[in-house]
Amino acid sequence: MLPDRRTIPFWLKASFTLFVAVLVPVWWLEYGPANFLWACDIALFVTLIALWRESRLLASMMAVAVLVPELLWNLDFFARLFAGRDLIGLDATGYMFDVATPRWRRGLSLFHVFLPLLLLWLVAQLGYHVRAWLATTALCWIVLPLSYLFTDPARNTNWVFGLGGAPQTWLPGPVYVAVLMLALPLGVYLPTHLVLKWLFGKV
Repeated sequence: MLPDRRTIPFWLKASFTLFVAVLVPVWWLEYGPANFLWACDIALFVTLIALWRESRLLASMMAVAVLVPELLWNLDFFARLFAGRDLIGLDATGYMFDVATPRWRRGLSLFHVFLPLLLLWLVAQLGYHVRAWLATTALCWIVLPLSYLFTDPARNTNWVFGLGGAPQTWLPGPVYVAVLMLALPLGVYLPTHLVLKWLFGKV
């Protein structure tokens, strides 16, 4: 019989719920509902459900989906903060240093710092679900076409119009999205899946 690993404290569930409840109306008014197609925002919502349901599949999926992008975000953010340079060359965190944006609003984006740590802790507590890579890939194949069809190209949600701020011109748009739909599962999700499986094993 498997041990009971449901050990997520109530204070953590309540605190995370409160944070999401504050963030959602702010983001909705500032950026519109389409902004919630960003993978990091989806990860917030799914992680909220994972916390309350103590679901290792949902926690594992979000770890597979966002650990690498969030690591890059943090590397770029802290490089800008301490060295004043764009480390990854994609202007991923420039908005965090835009003085025209109120500090409290930029402060909400600091979830990028604690979300990967929370997801790693959740997977350590609940165990890693070996089907997370396939489930995350299926979710990716839904979210990327929706991002391409229903979001503003200027916002470049999930980078479906090009890497970083500049739009790509070397492939037709739908072909580029198809390439991205293969590149993320194979180049990002699969390596993350293998590392998490090795670290936390199968429950």
